[in-house]
Amino acid sequence: MHISFRTRYLLYIIAVHLAIGGLLFLVLEQNKPLFIASEVGLLLSIYLAVSIYRQFQQPSEFIASGIEAIRDKDFTVKFVPTGNQEVDELITVYNLMIDQLRQERTRQVEQQFFLEKLIEAAPIAILIFDFDGRIASINPRASKLLSVQPDHVIGRQLDQIGYSLLAQMADMTDGDSRVMKPNGIETYKVQRSNFMDRGFRRSFLIIEELTPEILATEKNAYSKVIRMMAHEVNNSIGAVNSILGVTQSYVDEPDVQHALRVAVERNDRLNHFMRRFADVVRLPQPQKQTTDVSEITRNVVRLMHRQAEGRNVRITCTVDGVNNQRVDVEQFEQVLVNVIKNALEACESGDQIDVVGTPDSLVIRDNGHPIPDTTAANLFNPFYSTKPDGQGIGLTVTREILLNHQFQFSLQTKPDGWTEFLIEFA
Repeated sequence: MHISFRTRYLLYIIAVHLAIGGLLFLVLEQNKPLFIASEVGLLLSIYLAVSIYRQFQQPSEFIASGIEAIRDKDFTVKFVPTGNQEVDELITVYNLMIDQLRQERTRQVEQQFFLEKLIEAAPIAILIFDFDGRIASINPRASKLLSVQPDHVIGRQLDQIGYSLLAQMADMTDGDSRVMKPNGIETYKVQRSNFMDRGFRRSFLIIEELTPEILATEKNAYSKVIRMMAHEVNNSIGAVNSILGVTQSYVDEPDVQHALRVAVERNDRLNHFMRRFADVVRLPQPQKQTTDVSEITRNVVRLMHRQAEGRNVRITCTVDGVNNQRVDVEQFEQVLVNVIKNALEACESGDQIDVVGTPDSLVIRDNGHPIPDTTAANLFNPFYSTKPDGQGIGLTVTREILLNHQFQFSLQTKPDGWTEFLIEFA
């Protein structure tokens, strides 16, 4: 059984004074005045011992009170001097320590508040993990970019979340950096790093969307090249055709006349070829008007129906539920023609194309040849084509039109083998 120092001291004082009192009684029993005086002195000794104990115990009481305040994280408790030099020195040291702790805590709280506000307002997506690698927090930009709600991802591992971009990041380790194109359109730079929290390492992810910058850089680059090529080709073709026309008027030989006509026709086809590229650069901004998108879609499907029959491909259209949208009718029709044409080219006899609408989206899906993984990331690269005679203009124009309309879109083959082109209006 543990007995406190205070109890032991008091028991000791009582035992000593009882012993002294007993001895005084035995020695001075016959001398009552002297016995009474000695007893008074004994009482004074007891009072003096208790007073000394209280002064000795005072620093311990201050220390206990200070420890309790620190344990409760209350850094506002300070002590006033007592007049006792030893105790006042202890109080001075304690008050100085409390001032420093309060200042340090205030600085940490301010820094933590500033960091939280900075992360919340950051234009890049940030995910912070706990010590076990689960998502501990996600800033608003990350919620918007990844289209997830914080409550749905906090407390979960990356590989437990269905979003494909997050799943691709699950194998990243601290210090890794990647550029990802999950659907061939959007481009992200992802970095994983760590920081120290209470002596332990915690990881975080930074996801920066590069899509607008890359698209703008690409467009500036190919626009400049196309304008230069078109200028040179047009100038050369005009001059060459003029010479060929003059030459034809001086030549009577049928074979030469035929050769000159072939040359002129070839120049005209080359000129038309260049105009197709130039159309991408000269694509005007959409003239939007509120339009029945379902009616536009049905018209395009009827237009493409004959081509589908020629390939023995079945095409269906279910778009009655699509809300009216603000679109440029001619440009949106061109998008649908390009997408359905590509779907037809991917299909073989007996395959099927479904055009399905929801209030805020439109899906063109087919069960033809799937998109190879090596091709998926490059589908919307300018003028990229897997066809031997393709120029890659169709998807490039489609991309520009949909971006100008600020519609989200994607093209990918689903696990069930169906390839979907999704256009989201909202």
